[in-house]
Amino acid sequence: MEVHECSFCGRKIESGIGKMFVKKDGTVLYFCSSKCEKNALKLGRTPRKVGWIRKAK
Repeated sequence: MEVHECSFCGRKIESGIGKMFVKKDGTVLYFCSSKCEKNALKLGRTPRKVGWIRKAK
């Protein structure tokens, strides 16, 4: 089973959960929720400036 890390909040994502977004340049982004996806892609926010994110260690 593959485990990925959310590209926005850093949370661990198990295989079959969340969304995978592939940009035109071939970069793959993984998102654990629609909240993370919207903040990263639509709103263009950076994770370090958002208060509800706690980076996983």
